[in-house]
Amino acid sequence: MRRREFIALLGSAILSAPARAQQSRTIGLLGSGSEAAQKQWTAAFVQRMAQLGWSEGNNLKIEYRWADGRNERFAEIAAELVKLNVDLILTHNTVPTLVTKQATSKIPIIFATAGDPVGSGIVASLARPGGNVTGLSGQASDTAGKRIELLREMTPGLLQLGMLTETGNAYAALDVKEAQRAARTLKVLVQTVELGPTDKIVAAINSLKGRVQALYVLPIPRFFANRVEINAASLAAGLSTMYVIREYVQAGGLMSYGPNWPSMWRRAADIVAKVLNGIKPGDIPVEQPTEFDFIINLRTARALGLSVTPALLARADEVIE
Repeated sequence: MRRREFIALLGSAILSAPARAQQSRTIGLLGSGSEAAQKQWTAAFVQRMAQLGWSEGNNLKIEYRWADGRNERFAEIAAELVKLNVDLILTHNTVPTLVTKQATSKIPIIFATAGDPVGSGIVASLARPGGNVTGLSGQASDTAGKRIELLREMTPGLLQLGMLTETGNAYAALDVKEAQRAARTLKVLVQTVELGPTDKIVAAINSLKGRVQALYVLPIPRFFANRVEINAASLAAGLSTMYVIREYVQAGGLMSYGPNWPSMWRRAADIVAKVLNGIKPGDIPVEQPTEFDFIINLRTARALGLSVTPALLARADEVIE
């Protein structure tokens, strides 16, 4: 073997060496929701990290911090993790990731999910993110049209669609724009209700009663924390509901279509392991989802007086009876 080839092979072996041979590392996990609500996603991440040789109590310490859907907590938690000088910060959702990026340009940041990381300014491009940030794109905006198509199929005569969004949310603005574009093609009029920090969610939903036939709710931390309340108010108003992630449907929503988040958190572990092994985040391309789930809650459909066609049921990945 030539000397140059031997050196290259040795370098590759060192880079891919099992994590147990390396020093213990500390990562910060900024959870936008609550510990209980994110349990499945966190478990998927921790399990995959262990498979990659990084296990809690052995060579990995995770500083868990939970914002409980409160936007004002993101900057506070990010600053705390930076002060702790963790080796890496794991985030999810667009706004918490942007806030963390503002808090540090040195500590690597990996986002397990982000609706549109390029459009919202998290990274420069998917192929070459640059800087100290990379992760997984949820492509939520790209699939807005699919969600509206499914809503129209579930809700005969859908002409007016309400969208629940949030003031100042970079991702939300992109998703609303894409949904409006798709709705025009389908001849559906979109009415957006933009909530500020002090606006009441139930009042916002009640304002749409009699004006729209369905409600499209964006995957925003505040909405996720209040998903049971949103579903109850929507059902009382007789509105079909569409979400991006399954947890809303498990809490009584009608339907969801979007990437499988546990799968994305598992894949985030692979990226975290690469960074802990010495690869710069900016050199790791942002990944895109490979698994999408379509979930239907039949109990909610019956409560709304909707008939779910066999064709729609056949396309569902999960049906909640």
